[in-house]
Amino acid sequence: QVQLVESGGGLVQPGGSLRLSCAASGSIFSINTMGWYRQAPGKQRELVAAITRGGSTRYEDSVKGRFTISRDNAKNTVYLQMNSLKPEDTAVYYCNAASAMIYWGKGTLVTVSS
Repeated sequence: QVQLVESGGGLVQPGGSLRLSCAASGSIFSINTMGWYRQAPGKQRELVAAITRGGSTRYEDSVKGRFTISRDNAKNTVYLQMNSLKPEDTAVYYCNAASAMIYWGKGTLVTVSS
């Protein structure tokens, strides 16, 4: 079993920045890829960014150049640095970990509004 706890969400003005953190505990040795997904009201959950244990990354097109995913394997933590935030980035952001199973955090709300 893997437990994921997100933090760092909140209210930010357009153009602002936030950093999300996701701390993993439990059977962390089994985790390969970790990522961030988001779900806006009335929309499906979508992949925002993902990173493998080796550091390979991928991003959803709309966040490329604005968001950066990173991972500290020693701290079992993955981060999502979000810059130049837009109102359309408003969503609940979920941390995800993939091993033989898929694990999800409970989510953290990011609201981009003036």
